[in-house]
Amino acid sequence: MYQTRDKILDLAQLTERIHAWRVTGESIVFTNGCFDLLHLGHIDYLEKARQLGNRLVVGLNADLSVRRLKGEARPVNGQTSRARMLAALGFVDAVTVFYEDTPYNLIQHVEPDVLVKGADYEVHEIVGHDIVQARGGFVHRIKFLEGYSTSNLIEKLKLDIPAALEDDAPTGNTPQTT
Repeated sequence: MYQTRDKILDLAQLTERIHAWRVTGESIVFTNGCFDLLHLGHIDYLEKARQLGNRLVVGLNADLSVRRLKGEARPVNGQTSRARMLAALGFVDAVTVFYEDTPYNLIQHVEPDVLVKGADYEVHEIVGHDIVQARGGFVHRIKFLEGYSTSNLIEKLKLDIPAALEDDAPTGNTPQTT
């Protein structure tokens, strides 16, 4: 039976898995982040990233890395919880935790065909762009879903829990009343 833990790989396991995918001609997409409180913005971003290739690998900042980048109050969820939540997503093929502040070394090992980050970065600012482009790969920027961020969610929870839980993103499955 499938377990989310099966998608959470150390560097050696990830290297083996990527090799197996490449042997069958599959392309590798890589992105990274903290993914602290998983929200619709993350889902939208990761779903779009997966559409750019055959396999999506997510580099996840370790807890210590998140603290250095975001402050002592973060992460809200530990790296094991964050990794398991990401691994539960059907469009994520592998999750690996990295401890540095940037995924540069990880990108050197993964050698993705496509590197993805948010559109708030210019291509030349994206860590690892040089590695991917030197191999003939592509760097793709994805526009974030407006109004969704972990920082915004944390602020909403501090101010008004009901407002934070309000479903303001219709799924198309909501019954219409007349």
